Amino acid sequence: MSMLQIGILGVAGVLLALQFKSGKSEYGIYISIVLGLLIFATLLGKISLIKDVLNEINSVAGPGNDYWKTLWKILGITYAAEFSSAICKDAGYQTIALQIEVFAKITILVLSLPVLSALLQTIRGFLV
Repeated sequence: MSMLQIGILGVAGVLLALQFKSGKSEYGIYISIVLGLLIFATLLGKISLIKDVLNEINSVAGPGNDYWKTLWKILGITYAAEFSSAICKDAGYQTIALQIEVFAKITILVLSLPVLSALLQTIRGFLV
């Protein structure tokens, strides 16, 4: 799907969910969850293309390099946190959404520490 189609689908889903806001508000939440899953499913094809290109770059850079695995973990954490946080916000649980976001940020920080350490060692090697 193109960006225009995804945008139209998102607006249509929001307008449909708003119809249920006054009566059965849980239907609006269900609609937003299904809409989010549908958009994410269409995104998987593009992520697969990016994965193929990054794997090709990794084969040139060296297969022993674990930085790509870290990058993919960080990307996965980011999307999972954003998706689950959005669902919590839609359901009215902003506090839980904030806790998910903070947990994801700290997890990304912990995952990126070895990369930062290697970068600092490389810089130190250039300076000495």
